Amino acid sequence: MNYNDSDLKSRQDIRYTLMEIRKGRNTMRLRNIPGAKEAIENSRFVVRQVQEKKGAWHRIFGNERPIHIEVGMGKGRFLMEMAALNPEINYIGIEMYDSVLLRAVQKMEEKAAEGEVLENLRFIRMDARELLLVFDKNEVDRIYLNFSDPWPKERHAKRRLTSRQFFERYDQILAPRGVVEFKTDNKPLFKFSLEETEEAGWKLMAHTFDLHHDPSMNEGNVMTEYEEKFSSMGNPIYKLIAGR
Repeated sequence: MNYNDSDLKSRQDIRYTLMEIRKGRNTMRLRNIPGAKEAIENSRFVVRQVQEKKGAWHRIFGNERPIHIEVGMGKGRFLMEMAALNPEINYIGIEMYDSVLLRAVQKMEEKAAEGEVLENLRFIRMDARELLLVFDKNEVDRIYLNFSDPWPKERHAKRRLTSRQFFERYDQILAPRGVVEFKTDNKPLFKFSLEETEEAGWKLMAHTFDLHHDPSMNEGNVMTEYEEKFSSMGNPIYKLIAGR
């Protein structure tokens, strides 16, 4: 089904606007922060040469605890809060843009300087399309997708993180009882995601068209920065949980 491209694009425009206003920088400057690449490469919170870590992520953390990943983590607020709340789980945040990942690294360094070291959280700079090169079969227990880029043009549908093409990738790295959790404020994208879940042969375990007014699904919900901003604008938040 083809959704209205303008509806998808309008949400994307809002998201880019929010990116532009961070600390008074515009998008172009955010994407070209001097020293960002070097700071990321030198951070102890960022794992490098990640393809060599495939099948060995438990050794990176030094334990056999479950591994949860967030694809497209942004500035990392969601995962930092999750890691602090759940020390018995290992978290990996995936982000492809240096300028955005730099914000997460800086936040982690600030926390460490204040004595809060999240040893169960690491970051990766990579393209989500390379997931199969980085994670082995059954190596991941949960995948979070939060306010992902809607890629509004229909010809870009396969780039959406809830497309059947990405579900095929998730299927190859998730443990048998692993799940994907997806949140967005974009209704056309959410409807697309519901359909793709079924087309990919996955089971829709739960979903809601108004997360913050759904007591069962909102229990224990950790908000992302986008979630807080969009909900404050009066936008309902949509969520689905899918498994095999």
